[in-house]
Amino acid sequence: MTALLSIIVLVFILVAIWQMVKIFDLTQGKTAESNNQVANDQDNKINGYLMLGFLIFIYVITILCFVMFGDFPLMSNSASEHGPGIDNLMIISMIVIFFVQTVTQFLLHYFAFKYRGEKGKKALFYADNNKLEAIWTIIPVIVLAGLIIQGLFTWTTIMNVSTENDPLVVELYAQQFNWKARYGGEDNTLGEANVRLIDINRANILGLNESDPNAQDDVITTELHLPVGRPVLFKMRSQDVLHSAYMPHFRAQMNCVPGMITQFGFTPTVTTFDMRETPEMLDKVQNINDIRIEKSKALVAKGEEGLERYEFDYLLLCNKICGKSHYNMQMKIIVETQEEYDAWMKTQKVFKDSLIEDEPVMDETASDDAIKNENELANEETGLANDTVSEDEAASN
Repeated sequence: MTALLSIIVLVFILVAIWQMVKIFDLTQGKTAESNNQVANDQDNKINGYLMLGFLIFIYVITILCFVMFGDFPLMSNSASEHGPGIDNLMIISMIVIFFVQTVTQFLLHYFAFKYRGEKGKKALFYADNNKLEAIWTIIPVIVLAGLIIQGLFTWTTIMNVSTENDPLVVELYAQQFNWKARYGGEDNTLGEANVRLIDINRANILGLNESDPNAQDDVITTELHLPVGRPVLFKMRSQDVLHSAYMPHFRAQMNCVPGMITQFGFTPTVTTFDMRETPEMLDKVQNINDIRIEKSKALVAKGEEGLERYEFDYLLLCNKICGKSHYNMQMKIIVETQEEYDAWMKTQKVFKDSLIEDEPVMDETASDDAIKNENELANEETGLANDTVSEDEAASN
């Protein structure tokens, strides 16, 4: 890799030197006729047609990409209440960008062809045009203002989670390189926590305040279960570096910042089972498994174990490059009915029952008394043994 980079750098240096030599030649007192570096009408004509050809190439490539890789159904696979709003905002933004790109590229390449250099033609120049300035200033202002206002309304509906809707409160705890989920328990209230309170010896892995009553019934899991149709308010913490909680199918993402608590809320609308049964997801899973079957054949031929079949699951991912194992930082999300969620929650152990009891430590006074008693017992046994020996000696005499 280092050798390849060195070769690329060397090539760039040689190209730069070559261009500098050409510039030096142009600065010499040579006439236009004797200098083949000065473009003539034929050169300008060729370049003008090349610009039109490149414009056609751009449009053809764009259309092919839409036809071959434009997976539009994936824009409708959102599984949260606010998901369609995010998707609509994305679609509108892409339409505006595509329209502006199409028009501006056409004008750029067409004008390069129409106003190409020709001998005897003088370019029209004027310093300013207030009408044009107003047009290309007001139109972008109106379009961008509309997009920003729609985005603000969408963001407000996501972030302002009303407590009147009885949202399920869940903490997402990020650390290199895994996630933990903490539920508020029966009172739906998270107990106090601080990284300074982490005690691995007692299995207090999230630093909960053991004396806080609200923390006693908290539930810590490595799998995120959410009831469908119920608002969820996420509280997010990070133990070490900047992470980002990203749940793509729920159109949700929020940074997890060390030293502070961030939050995000949404309402799941599609269970994991129902999402697996959608036609788009069935096709996607089938394609993935077909690829895995082909790769497994090659692995088995080498004497290695084949790949497992893929099954769709919602995932919580880290969307920040947080270290060498960042790619593996994910947690499965299961969206289920309220009854299934309640049954799963009953199988979980609450925080107060998950702690490991400290081993009893004997104080110094008790330790001294124990040592004294052991010494006295040893002396008694020694004395008894001596008396037995004396009696045996007397009997033998």
